[in-house]
Amino acid sequence: MKEFQTSKQDITQTRVIDSSFELDTELAAGDILFKVDKFGFSANNVTYAAAGDQLSYWQFFPASNSETGTWGIIPVWGFADVISSNTAGVAAGERVFGYFPTSGYLKMQNVRVFENRLVDGAEHRSSLPAGYNTYRRVNSEPDYDGKMDDLRMLLWPLYITSFCLWDSLQNTDWHGAGQVLVVSASSKTSIGLAYALTADDSAPRSIGLTSQKNQSWVEGLGLYDAVANYDSLDDIDSSIPTVIVDMSGNSKLLADLYQHLGESLVHCLNVGLTHWNEGGKDSGIPKEKREFFFAPSHIQMRMKEWGPQKFEEKSSQFIYDSSKKSASWMNIERLAGVQELADVYGDVCAGKLLPAKALVIEL
Repeated sequence: MKEFQTSKQDITQTRVIDSSFELDTELAAGDILFKVDKFGFSANNVTYAAAGDQLSYWQFFPASNSETGTWGIIPVWGFADVISSNTAGVAAGERVFGYFPTSGYLKMQNVRVFENRLVDGAEHRSSLPAGYNTYRRVNSEPDYDGKMDDLRMLLWPLYITSFCLWDSLQNTDWHGAGQVLVVSASSKTSIGLAYALTADDSAPRSIGLTSQKNQSWVEGLGLYDAVANYDSLDDIDSSIPTVIVDMSGNSKLLADLYQHLGESLVHCLNVGLTHWNEGGKDSGIPKEKREFFFAPSHIQMRMKEWGPQKFEEKSSQFIYDSSKKSASWMNIERLAGVQELADVYGDVCAGKLLPAKALVIEL
């Protein structure tokens, strides 16, 4: 079995190795063995690598043959099938959607079984956010449609964040802003947020900020009220109270925006790292005006307030509707195995993929 690994010290460096994973080992009580069928890969996964130490993403799936701990596995969202089970209520052949390693198999331990989900109880995952340890039993979903698998694994992890961002902004009355500035507007999480803002009559005016090369494409989506590029910040009206939703992590760009907006910047939500190699410096934005937004924390808050079922209903409907709309502009490229992923990984890291492109790796 091949395993795609990334250097924790330099995420542009990768290797594909023969995993030490043993398929023929006997399963202990509570174990389930899965064969990974396929997974999606995008700039979002590079964000997992860039924040691997900070947010413990390296901890989910320990890398094989890495005695010094210098190599890690980037988590991905995808589908897998049960090939062997020693857990009551779960049989071979069942299909799940969830969080997987960039390799062919996953063994879950101490699995908790619910009607519509499985929860991996492996000790090394016990302190990690519950949402990442939860696997959807898709055959128990009354409206499950396998034709939506690709869109689901590519967009669900992103559009759930989009939904949470919209919900957070609305819940805080947009922080008193008269416009929402979405940085890295061509990213899929940004597009998901734009779908939510467009559908909300109470939302302030939206501005998508993107690169000059992507500006025409973003404008063609017709989702933002206005689109500007990184070289034309003066096009943004600095007299209007503004909330920034930043998917880029570009410290210099944020500093330039703060200099342009001044006191009109009322709040900045730091979400993603599409420009991960431009981060790590002080943007100058005061601490009281900026916030690191972590979707799993928002999900847990809403589940406590609304209950899991209501949150699931509201978020799932938004994600389903937005994913269906996205099919019109998304261009899916299929890759055979992790070696082909390794061949294009450098382009993903460098942000060279066209915004409409999405990668599906089939194993």
